[in-house]
Amino acid sequence: MTARIIDGRALATRRRAELADEVARLGAEHGVQPGLATVLVGDDPASRTYVGMKHRASEAAGMRSFQHLLPATTTQPELLDLVDRLNADEAVDGILVQLPLPDHLDAREVQRRVDPAKDVDALNPVTAGMLANGEPTFLACTPAGVVALLDEADVALPGSEVVIVGRSTLVGRPLSIMLTLPGRDATVTVAHSRTRDLAAVCRRADVLVVAAGREGLVTADMVRPGAVVIDVGTNRTADGRLVGDVAYDEVAEVAGAITPVPGGVGPMTVTMLLANTLHAARLRRGLS
Repeated sequence: MTARIIDGRALATRRRAELADEVARLGAEHGVQPGLATVLVGDDPASRTYVGMKHRASEAAGMRSFQHLLPATTTQPELLDLVDRLNADEAVDGILVQLPLPDHLDAREVQRRVDPAKDVDALNPVTAGMLANGEPTFLACTPAGVVALLDEADVALPGSEVVIVGRSTLVGRPLSIMLTLPGRDATVTVAHSRTRDLAAVCRRADVLVVAAGREGLVTADMVRPGAVVIDVGTNRTADGRLVGDVAYDEVAEVAGAITPVPGGVGPMTVTMLLANTLHAARLRRGLS
């Protein structure tokens, strides 16, 4: 068996074209151009690359992009002051503070400071709480991208057994809630570093989502034949290659469908950020 590849790049290209059409229509009908503000503290190369991708994608979709590049010496009060100013700026519909922040800064306090109406990264506790209550305003971008990929692959989620490896607030936790909401109706197990016999737990899955941040964690013997495997991991090898948390070549011989790294979940994360920004622009003006 050779797994069907779930192509995140192709889906992202199509969705971004649709978003660009919606942005243009919003401007033509209501005179509104959504605005996304990104905040980068320090000069981490990976973070700078990610922010640059988000900036280019938002502009390509017809949105305004406001980049704020701050030195690594920025203090907590200075960062919070910038967030306050962005909260008050009517041209800004969405705010994203790129993580990780330098060690001396409190990321959770910053996330709490972002206006929930502009929380397009879905990290404010109010946003997370609305999701947990079954009334989501914005969906966390990477988990939302995973769900979109499962839909694209026509994966029947109701009644299926999903195992998520990783319990972070960025991916594992919000995704586990999204997949159990009415209309998705999956049975979800969240596994992690303390899970007993991780391989056996993974083999139960109809859908296996791996978001642990550990290169090659999931091998072929951990995957049920024919399962759908979604690899959220992004790890840089010693020779500079980008690889996931799944041993791709061997797992692709067992799985029924699989996402590659790169080219799987990553492009959809940025796409869902754009979708959230458009949604925020509409919500803030009572247009949706």
